[in-house]
Amino acid sequence: MMKVLDLFCGCGGFSIGFRKIGFEIVCAIDLAEHCEKTYKRNFPNTIFIRKDISTVSSKELKKYGPFDVVIGSPPCEGFTLASVNIKKNPIDRLYLDDRGRLTLEYIRIVANLRPRIFVMENVPQIAEKPIRYFIEKEFEEAGYEKIYFNIIKCERHGCPSKRTRVFVSNIPLPLEKEEPKTVEETIGNLPDPRWPNEFYNHSYVPVSKKKERQFSKLQWGKYLRKYKDFKGRDLQVMERLYPDRICPSIKGHSRFIHPFDDRLLTVREQARLMSYPDDHVFLGSKDEQFDMIGESVPPIVSEKIAKVVQEHLQ
Repeated sequence: MMKVLDLFCGCGGFSIGFRKIGFEIVCAIDLAEHCEKTYKRNFPNTIFIRKDISTVSSKELKKYGPFDVVIGSPPCEGFTLASVNIKKNPIDRLYLDDRGRLTLEYIRIVANLRPRIFVMENVPQIAEKPIRYFIEKEFEEAGYEKIYFNIIKCERHGCPSKRTRVFVSNIPLPLEKEEPKTVEETIGNLPDPRWPNEFYNHSYVPVSKKKERQFSKLQWGKYLRKYKDFKGRDLQVMERLYPDRICPSIKGHSRFIHPFDDRLLTVREQARLMSYPDDHVFLGSKDEQFDMIGESVPPIVSEKIAKVVQEHLQ
């Protein structure tokens, strides 16, 4: 069985697809306590290391290897334009921003473990020059001469929500196409969360009566409030979803209003819109659960990536 190491594993979205295809997820690393609880709940046979990755030595990891594949999602906050405090100089985002430098920690571990294949997920901004050039240079020094910046629109591969990400790898990733389901097709058969039900994480998210009244006035596609990104563009928060369309991009802070009910989506509904199976349990506070989903790789996409990786390894 081919062995995988998952860096910055979060709640396990990237790992799900590889496990489903038949890879062994040997080891996973993340710093957050709620990620540890969630990951261990869903991957009880995987060794979990809860540490700042910059303090993890390759010697510590080699005892669990060798690894055929290293996957992972370093934090995107240092690069995404949705952040209001990213550095103006793109190169500084990689080398001087503490969050951006975690990408270099991923490359350090890949350089020392030398897996046959690596796949690193992040926001598309890291594929832009000059950041792209320096990432290529770092991987070249790590021993990987050919690097691919695979820009993947997850909704083209079956994810019920929009999500464009770059998957940096030493192989091309031509993924199988699949039509996504609409919001109503994805969450429409879930019961009213105000009543007891058998679904994990499908409980009502309480809001004030004032907010409920505000929700009731919103038509599909309208939103309650907004904030500005790095370039001053408006980003919508608490948007009423269209039932016959796919969901907009789900981010860590995202909250959406149900197409027909005057309430916020539950954690389970949001997880479904990121293609998580219903048996994947999220632990921690409600905010932490929503954040984990919004910061993860959709499992339907990770599975398609795993299939391509498997073909290269065979």
